Amino acid sequence: MTDQQAQQEAPAPPGSEYEREPVPKKALLGFKSFIGMYAGEHCAGTELMIGPLFVAGGVSAVDVVGGLVLGNALAVLSWIFLCAPIATRTRLTLYYQLEKICGRRLVTLYNLANGVMFCFLAGAMVTVSATALGVWFDFRMPGLNDLYPNSVGWVIAVLAVGGAIALVAAYGYETVAKFANIAAPWMVLIFLGFGFVGLRQFVNATGTEVQSAGDLWRLAKTHIWTGGSPQPGKIKLTFLHVMFFAWFCNMAMHIGMSDLSVFRFAKKSWYAVASAAGMYVGHFMAWLSASILYAMQLHQDPANSDVLPGPLAYRAAGWAGLVCVIIAGWTTANPTIYRAGLAFQAITPKSSRFKVTLITGAVATLAGMFPAIAMKLLDFVMLYGMLLMPMGAVIFIDFWLIRKFGLRSRYAEAGRKNFNWAAGLAWILTLVICLWLVNSNYTLKSGFKPFQIYFVSLPGWFIAATLYIVCSAVYQRQMHEQPWARLIAKLAGWAALIATAGLPFLFLMGGVGLDRAKSLLIAVTLLWFTAAVLWMWENHAAKQDESSDP
Repeated sequence: MTDQQAQQEAPAPPGSEYEREPVPKKALLGFKSFIGMYAGEHCAGTELMIGPLFVAGGVSAVDVVGGLVLGNALAVLSWIFLCAPIATRTRLTLYYQLEKICGRRLVTLYNLANGVMFCFLAGAMVTVSATALGVWFDFRMPGLNDLYPNSVGWVIAVLAVGGAIALVAAYGYETVAKFANIAAPWMVLIFLGFGFVGLRQFVNATGTEVQSAGDLWRLAKTHIWTGGSPQPGKIKLTFLHVMFFAWFCNMAMHIGMSDLSVFRFAKKSWYAVASAAGMYVGHFMAWLSASILYAMQLHQDPANSDVLPGPLAYRAAGWAGLVCVIIAGWTTANPTIYRAGLAFQAITPKSSRFKVTLITGAVATLAGMFPAIAMKLLDFVMLYGMLLMPMGAVIFIDFWLIRKFGLRSRYAEAGRKNFNWAAGLAWILTLVICLWLVNSNYTLKSGFKPFQIYFVSLPGWFIAATLYIVCSAVYQRQMHEQPWARLIAKLAGWAALIATAGLPFLFLMGGVGLDRAKSLLIAVTLLWFTAAVLWMWENHAAKQDESSDP
């Protein structure tokens, strides 16, 4: 028996999730496991937060339905063609794969950012489930604009829900999948029931005669998704907003490659088609059902603009609706906390994943006490996806293309590097560029803003891919060590320092507007830190080495 065969047959240690080795054949899962997991994860309590926000943004019926159909299709294709093929070929977690590419120190920074963002996302799901307990036990719940917990009952409810979720997640992916498989069929039908009840309530309230699908469509256009003005403080949502949100709200998982950790258990890469169960059951049917319930709430009382999943579900389905909200929060938060636990465990690989996941669940529970994240969920998930997107591009390029440019893949592992500057610069520079574009407030003559946070991640992926290739060519071939490269970096650094002082002075003298000066200062800051690293970092390290010589 070969060593590889022995590894495949040897029993895994208790609690092992193969965090630092390929998943063996004996641990692979069938297609049904992924159907249940994705249906359960994406038909969640948070859908009762997101659906209403479309209504609050004044979206039209054509835009919301068309945008969701196309956007969800693009999301499924991203899982199928970007994420799953790499996952089933390497069978490594996202974090161990990145460690081989980026080096231990860089991936520690990434894992910390990734884990924290997953905790916040799971916290939003805990918030949703706690709103159901609020109806059940009649304690005060936060409103749409509340940032902090506002009652003792709210804190106790979040602690109870968060503790249960963390315990299930700590038992590993197989337990998460089993829980989702049990809950998913029932949850899907309850969400479908939400939509049916909401439509019937609209028919009764408006006196509409419905004798065909065309009559229902007219009701939707005139009373549910009317395309009117957004609520105060909300941006106007169009077809493009809906399409890109549906595509990129899970960008961290597919384009950002977080679901490498999930699909490493899949026997075949085509199992990624299971994500359609989540997209079209959860991110289509459930969002539309939630929109209908919220539109009915506004129809009955225009002043009641609070988005609280518990009360929405209770008005539509009674106690069964409340149970659905609680369980739906669990089935989404479970895999989210599981992913966060893997991220933190990768930072301290000798630690027990079980204990790390429990601690992660505690952090998510603490975040769930603060409703601000859940109330701003559209913006949060887009920011989260943008934060992790560049490393997804790095993994894609490193796996499929980097060798075609005569460069090494998994450079940190091959070169025994703790910090791959090519990957680090691609990540940081892409984020800076994307944030600069978002804050530029650039507007076309038509009034459309092409660099809103909904849209900027698509060009950002190509920026990250290009930067990684260029930076890898420079770094792997040691071009940055050449005297001419250091001279250019030094000159660029001095120019950046002069501009940093000069721009505020120009504003003082009336030579440049404040908004323009702010935008240029971001670009100058980016230039300085890029040039300074190339100019100073190796020199500093060399001086330290010299001083340590006997």
